[in-house]
Amino acid sequence: MVRRRPIPTIPRNTIDPTSETMNNILVINGSPKGKNSITLHTCLFLEKKFPGYKFDYLDAGQRIKVLEKDFSPALEAIREADLLVFCYPVYTFLVPSQLHRFLELMKGSGLDLSGKAATQVTTSKHFYDITAHRFIKDNCADMGIPFLDGLSADMDDILSEKGRKQAMDWFEFTLWKLSRGEFKKPRIIEGKGIRHLATVPQAVGHDEGKKAVIVTDLLPDDDGLKAMIDRFIAVFPYGCDVINIEDFPFQGGCLSCFNCAATGKCVYKDGFDDFLRGTIHKHDAILYAFRIKDHSMGGRFKMYDDRQFCNGHRTVTMGTPFGYLVVGDYSVEENLRLLLEARAQVGGNFLAGIASDEGDVDKDIDTLAATVAYAMERQYTPPQNFLGVGGMKIFRDLIYMMRGLMRADHKFFKSHGQYDFPQKKWWTSWMMYLVGGMMNHPKLKRKLGGKMSEGMIAPYKKVIDSL
Repeated sequence: MVRRRPIPTIPRNTIDPTSETMNNILVINGSPKGKNSITLHTCLFLEKKFPGYKFDYLDAGQRIKVLEKDFSPALEAIREADLLVFCYPVYTFLVPSQLHRFLELMKGSGLDLSGKAATQVTTSKHFYDITAHRFIKDNCADMGIPFLDGLSADMDDILSEKGRKQAMDWFEFTLWKLSRGEFKKPRIIEGKGIRHLATVPQAVGHDEGKKAVIVTDLLPDDDGLKAMIDRFIAVFPYGCDVINIEDFPFQGGCLSCFNCAATGKCVYKDGFDDFLRGTIHKHDAILYAFRIKDHSMGGRFKMYDDRQFCNGHRTVTMGTPFGYLVVGDYSVEENLRLLLEARAQVGGNFLAGIASDEGDVDKDIDTLAATVAYAMERQYTPPQNFLGVGGMKIFRDLIYMMRGLMRADHKFFKSHGQYDFPQKKWWTSWMMYLVGGMMNHPKLKRKLGGKMSEGMIAPYKKVIDSL
């Protein structure tokens, strides 16, 4: 479980912490691929380049089921460490579900973490690495662990001279910060903590011609969440199914094995891919009902989200309205709020609203139900903002580059016009060269005067005049 490496008897790097106790570095490998993790190799590279520091490795992601039964080996490794390095690939806006579960176990252990510090190393294509990093920081704050800014690397950075230099520079900077004791102070996120129980009125008549689905991780003692679900169903004018993923027999979290890349078929035999497509995605609107836990939707939902990779990067639910029923202090969870909005934006889904039990819970639920119904009736889908457009451009370039492997994704992106490369707009590009040349010619520029602006708005004026 914990692979220990002896300290080589050669001089240390030029930068040393002032305290001898800051030399023990525990890399918590959150990748389900274990030693075959690309991210892990960044840490292995740093170990080679900084031989004066003791690196130990804990395979938290690959061995999470073993750790669930006996967490003591992890506790022993953490006790001996001075600096914790959370090392993981970014999965669906956050950490892999296996590392999410490890954090739950770590927080529930009651281990004294005073005197330790934490940082993180991630690899991704920079698709919402910011929300993943913030998630780790917020959970470190809960445990009272001071942290230092992590390294967010591209998947291929370690293969380039520039990427290797950036990794070394980051680690030297981290050691320098450690030597000065300059950590980010933990900021505990605190809300009012006041919950309001929703009331359940007499149900209205339901039109079963359209149907929404509420996906939840409802537990037997979740009275507040159940009341919110019941009220939504009562006031919603259309049919509504409830699916409790606590009852689904998940065999495990996503392994990033890419077995689904060509065919869309998951390597697990629990039937989740068929269940997702044939049951959940068949509805006209999708709502999620959850309790805020560990600054997220909780470990069960993280497994659910990661397993949706059976659809690859395909936005198969675009146009479907989304909504959320939330128990907890949602208003103070900045990162979670960003994540939920970004998820809808990237997927091309209208975020109809988020009802929480912080305030007037009945009114919030009624407003959400009415808005979801409106979106279903009118097929309302507003344009994407930066969160969606920026995220999809990353996916667009990634899938085009990897189209030989991700064949199902490539077929989907091609058929849905998502390969919107700017270089294909030849007419616009040539026109910009022409206009640019004219603007750089002093005589022509003076002659044109205000006509340039008139020319720019001419197509828009034509649309208005044609009404």
